[in-house]
Amino acid sequence: MAKGHRSQIKRERNAVKDTRPSAKLSYARVSVQKACFVLDAIRGKDVTTALAILTYNPRYASSLILKLLKSAVANAENNNGMKAENLYVAECYANKGPTMKRIRPRAQGRAYRIEKRMSHITLVLDEK
Repeated sequence: MAKGHRSQIKRERNAVKDTRPSAKLSYARVSVQKACFVLDAIRGKDVTTALAILTYNPRYASSLILKLLKSAVANAENNNGMKAENLYVAECYANKGPTMKRIRPRAQGRAYRIEKRMSHITLVLDEK
């Protein structure tokens, strides 16, 4: 069992900050499954290779992730003083966001539900 009071344990856990440059896109209008296809292609790659992969990937999610990767690189250069050629994609994942429910009219007065899914995409870079 952990030592200390619950608030003390939370304080210690939150005190450790991740200093790696990152970027997050919230409420992206793409489902988690479709975003993960693109994220799996760039995970672990260096930034120049990842940019090339995303530029020529035909999926819609790749355009969103390309913009997110450029933002993360800019954060690394401006906030952390890192060089872009030394960076690689350390972590990238998509979490489930809210779902918009819509109704599709069908025959004989029925209605089918359409779920328009959203996701929160996070990209974390690190130096080699």
